[in-house]
Formats: sequence, C-alpha cells, structure tokens
Amino acid sequence: MTARILVVDDIPANVKLLEARLLAEYFDVLTAADGFACLDLCARTQVDLILLDIMMPGMDGFEVCERLKSNPKTMHIPVVMVTALDQPADRVRGLKAGADDFLTKPVNDLQLISRVKSLLRLKALSDELRLRAETAHTIGMEELMKAEMRNDESGNVLLVDGRGSSQERIVKALKPIAQVTAMSDPQAALFEAAETPFELVIVNSNFDDYDPLRLCSQLRSLERTRFVPVLLVTEQGADTMVVRALDLGVNDYIVRPIDPNELIARCLTQIRRKRFNDRLRSSVQQTIELAVTDALTGLNNRRYLDNHLAVLFQRAKARSRPMSLCITDIDRFKSVNDTYGHDAGDEVLKEFARRIRSTVRGADLACRYGGEEFVLVMPDTVPEMATAAAERLRAVIENEPFRLKGAGVDLHITASIGLSSTLWGAPSPEALLKDADRALYEAKRSGRNRVVAAAA
Repeated sequence: MTARILVVDDIPANVKLLEARLLAEYFDVLTAADGFACLDLCARTQVDLILLDIMMPGMDGFEVCERLKSNPKTMHIPVVMVTALDQPADRVRGLKAGADDFLTKPVNDLQLISRVKSLLRLKALSDELRLRAETAHTIGMEELMKAEMRNDESGNVLLVDGRGSSQERIVKALKPIAQVTAMSDPQAALFEAAETPFELVIVNSNFDDYDPLRLCSQLRSLERTRFVPVLLVTEQGADTMVVRALDLGVNDYIVRPIDPNELIARCLTQIRRKRFNDRLRSSVQQTIELAVTDALTGLNNRRYLDNHLAVLFQRAKARSRPMSLCITDIDRFKSVNDTYGHDAGDEVLKEFARRIRSTVRGADLACRYGGEEFVLVMPDTVPEMATAAAERLRAVIENEPFRLKGAGVDLHITASIGLSSTLWGAPSPEALLKDADRALYEAKRSGRNRVVAAAA
C-alpha cells in the first residue's frame, strides 16, 4: 500500500523515529515542525494521512486538527494524534476536534503500522466515492462533512457482548446518542446485523469460549455488512488482538475500563463517517440514474436507449421472438413554444410523457429520444399488437386537452407515430430505428395524427 504520510512534531528526534518506521514500510513521508507548516503543506500538496503531535508551540494539535477538519479541501484526511497525553479527557477532546485515532508515546510499532494501513484503506474507499460524486457535482461536500447529528438523529447500534453487566453499562452510556440492540450470541448477532441497517457494531472481546475476531471477519465478508463500522472493545495490553482486528478491517477500538465520554466520542465519529459514505454512495447511484434519465420527463434518455435497445434486439433474435418499436412525435410542437413560451412547452412534454407511461406495459421501454420525439420499444410484440398499442396512445393524446397551468388554457395536442418490427426484416437495432423514423415521416407527410407502419 503506497501513500503519502505527513508527520507533524516539533521535536526532531520524534520526527526521525516515525519517519524511519514509515519509510521501512515504503510509505512516502513528509514532515512539518509545527501546525502552521502542516496546514501550509496540506494546502499545497496531496496528503493521505497525518500523524499529529498535540503539544507544539504556537498552535497545538487540537487546533490544527479543528482547522483541517473545517476545511473542505482537507476534511477527508485521516488524522492520528501521537502524544504523551494518555488521559481519557485528552482523547475525547481530540476526537471532538475530528481526530480519527490516538497513538500514545512511546509508539508501538505494530499498532502504528496497522492503524495507518487501516485508515488508509478507509480513505481509499471514501476518496473513490468522493471522486465519483464530485464529478457529477451532485452534492455539497462541505455540508456533508460539517453536518452535525441533530438531537433526534439517534444512531442505530448493535452491541455484541458476552456479559450482561457490561451490556448494561454500554447501553446506558450510549443512550444519549443511540438506540442500542444488545445481544450475547455472536452468530445470532451476525444474522441480526445482516437484516437490520445498523450504523455501528460494537464487539466486546469478553467472551469465554468464542473468538470475537471471527465475528469481525464475518461482518466484513458479508455483502450486507461490509461497510458497517465495527468498534472492538479490548483489554489493556491486547496489542496482538488489536493489530489483527485492524488488519481484518475493524474500524476502531477502545480499551477497558471504558470511559463513557470516550466511548460516545468514538461512536459518534464512526456513525458520522458511515452516514457520510452512505450519502456518497447514494449520490453515486443518483449520478448513474441521472446519466440514463431525462431530467424533464423522467423517462429514460437516448443514451440509455442506444445501449439497451441493442440488448433487447439481440435477445429477441436469440429467442426468435418478435419485437416492435414506435417513434412518436408531437405535432406542431414548435407553435406551442412560439405562442406560449418554453415553460409551456415543458409542461406539454411532461404531460405527454405521463400519458405514454399510462399506456405502456411494464416490460416496454419508453424513452425521450430528443426534443419532442419519444421512442417506445415493445418486446415480444407482433406488429398487429404494436399497431393497436400505438393507436391507443394516439387516442390518449388526442382525446384529452393538455392543460397549461401557467397560461390557464387548454391545448388540443396530437401525435404522429411511426412503427417498425423485427418481423419485417430489420437486420440491426439501427435499422429498426430508421424504419420507424421513415414511417413517422410518412405519418407527418400524409396529414399527421396517425399511425403508419414501416411495412405499409
């Protein structure tokens, strides 16, 4: 795993020590002697992770972290605070400032490298999602990261704990921020996690006859739980378990005895990150939908038609099944725009699309082809059935006036329709479209408001 890591510490010996350990793992290492140099470097160059000292002159690590996390350009960079401070209050303050984790001096080599690799994996995932979402300009990154959990936005947490007494303490501690489902059977908890949209799973390692890392591994291997954050509760000094957990994809850990404030801070960090990535994934899905959907009418667009028509055509050919295609055009649509304006024209197009949807089957493909032209693809449909469907659509358009809400008038709209079929010998999807287009031209030429078949 290659990445650029920034080490920030005012003591050169500390910097050299961390730098040597990271270089041994083939990371690219940058260094800064104070918070101002850190912020300047992050503004000028790509940084994948920051190891940040707390006690520095001029600007301490807490303030540096707050500035990094409040800047849309640097808020996504994981920050690990490396410090001699080991009080729970210091960790809570750092987590509230936006830190992703803490390492206490002297730094344990295994925990350092495992934590760095774990956070870099998470960052790589978020970066990929951010890149896709930003490309489409569909979300505001700053608003996503700055959004605070409102009081009514309790998290949904699953606690897997082998002892009733510790279950009670953790549930009580998290009550202000989350609804907690507590379970003591790991396998039953795995099924529950797969069926319920939890935002965090807390796994306590206090089982007498069960390896908690097995559950962590299973949570990461299941498709439904792969992206749910996992927080491991461990004993003091359980370095080997922590390293293995981080390698398995566990997001964070907390050491017993648990400080309630630190538990809350770590849980909030994981829940917010989960919501952030969920919104990124949702945005990517919306981007995909926008790429194949006509924004005005909600029908599929020409890009989708060009791709999917070929699939439908080959399927019909392989199964020796008929397929028909209609191109419909709104008659004299230009006069609507010229007389009432383009807003009125948009109203007509949206209502026209609604009437198309009301007349087609679920298996049919309706698309806006461009301008006032629409395409309807009907799989498993012989020409006679397609002609009847086209006539129904033509009648639905003609028989009910189009109400222009903005202008307060009713318009009499008609449509011309050209029809083609694979049964008439079209050798390709492109030929099928051309046949229907020629039939549409004939319908226009011979008086409009009619259906013309290509074979006629």
